[in-house]
Amino acid sequence: MTRMDKNTVFNEVCEQLNSEGFNGIAKVLEMLMNAAMEIERAKTIGAEPYERTHHRKAHANGFKKRKFHSRMGELDLKIPQVRGLAFYPGCLEKGQRSEKALKAAVAEMYLNGVSTRKVTRITEYLCGFQLSSSQVSKVTQELDQEIKSFYLRPLEEFPVIYLDARYEKVRHGGHIKNMAVLWAVGVDNEGRRQVLGLSCKLSESEVHWRGFLSSLIERGLSGVQLIISDAHEGLAKARKSIFPTVPWQRCMVHFLRNANAHIPQKALQTPVFQDLKDLFNAPSYEMAMFQKKEVLKKYDKAAPKLVEWLDENIHQAMTFFQFPRQLWKRIRSTNIVERFNREIRRRTRVVSIFPGEKSVFRLVGSLLIEIHEEWIAGPRYLNYESIAELNAEELNYRKKVA
Repeated sequence: MTRMDKNTVFNEVCEQLNSEGFNGIAKVLEMLMNAAMEIERAKTIGAEPYERTHHRKAHANGFKKRKFHSRMGELDLKIPQVRGLAFYPGCLEKGQRSEKALKAAVAEMYLNGVSTRKVTRITEYLCGFQLSSSQVSKVTQELDQEIKSFYLRPLEEFPVIYLDARYEKVRHGGHIKNMAVLWAVGVDNEGRRQVLGLSCKLSESEVHWRGFLSSLIERGLSGVQLIISDAHEGLAKARKSIFPTVPWQRCMVHFLRNANAHIPQKALQTPVFQDLKDLFNAPSYEMAMFQKKEVLKKYDKAAPKLVEWLDENIHQAMTFFQFPRQLWKRIRSTNIVERFNREIRRRTRVVSIFPGEKSVFRLVGSLLIEIHEEWIAGPRYLNYESIAELNAEELNYRKKVA
């Protein structure tokens, strides 16, 4: 933009202020932003309008009109376009972040049960303009669509998957019922965690789990070499039906809690837990099996029901010994999803009773997506070399079977 162009903009701004005073602030802001975007484009492409220079990196390609809301009013902006180079005005990038923040805030209010009328009043107070009921509805529809798209995205190979569930209270047919919320987390071939799926239904446990696991396979889930979960009865039956040959690791932490129900005396709790922890921390499977025999022998008379239960079930919590040692601490429990429970519990405590299935899916689904995005950008959860070793072992196993 030439010096004459800048002076022209300045003169137009002054003229606008002289004629309309503070009432013309929105128009002044519009003019200044349009001018600033043109200046930024010129700097980006390395040339002023119609200037011939060897330093030019790209070419101006007209403008794209767009309306923007601001505290000063609605702005009619002309966004400069560039051919041959990626460009977007910096001032609008900041505006877009604010727009996303506003959208997130509206969605947050909606998720927490704030009425549409209250949302419109809040946005008018905070932003200087009012969102209509239809605009609020549009935001929530966009939110629902984003969540739905995430949980329908194609999947790939995930050598390790974690499964868990919790229950939320919902209104259904004039009654308050417990709705099962199921989710799956996977670790990919690079050792990174991802949220794979979510399902919220009023359904019989085994049927719900079977449908959920089947949906993961339909979306492309493959290469599963280990499943970690608690001993949910419905999940156990569904898992055997959908993944009959995949090894299962019963969550060690939940196993220890379950053992508590079979300890006859409170005085025995501490020694029993310590002996079981020592067993799970054994340096090898052979050593763990030796310690298992010692534990069964030690409590045979003092806690016969505990010994019977351990003898029948403890092997389910020892599957991790079959895998590379570097993975043991990460694959012997479902601690990876404990944060889900904490965050969901913190948020659902406010809602208490949900109006229906969709509202549960919307809230829990949003929370899990936030955690998923943190995981993708964060450090690896499982050692990359160990994952590769695990995949190699699986490949050799398949060759032997073939």
